[in-house]
Amino acid sequence: MAVDGKLLEILCCPVSKVALIRLENARLEKLNRAIDAGGVESIRGEKIPVRLKEALITQDGRVIYPVVDDIPLLLEEKGIGTTQLQNF
Repeated sequence: MAVDGKLLEILCCPVSKVALIRLENARLEKLNRAIDAGGVESIRGEKIPVRLKEALITQDGRVIYPVVDDIPLLLEEKGIGTTQLQNF
């Protein structure tokens, strides 16, 4: 089960307050390939250890937030800056 659409309508980045949208499958797969290669870190600098089944991204495309067990992890330190991902 994915993040509920009504919930998604009110969610925003905890830092910038930019609205969040679902990360589409093609970009999620690119992110997961980078995770598999060991090249993705959270804003805190921690390696992302496992592939993501779902994620949300700010509408401006700057930060990705993992969704774990249908719960968006909307903590600044859990965010993934997209500048580290080539051609994202």
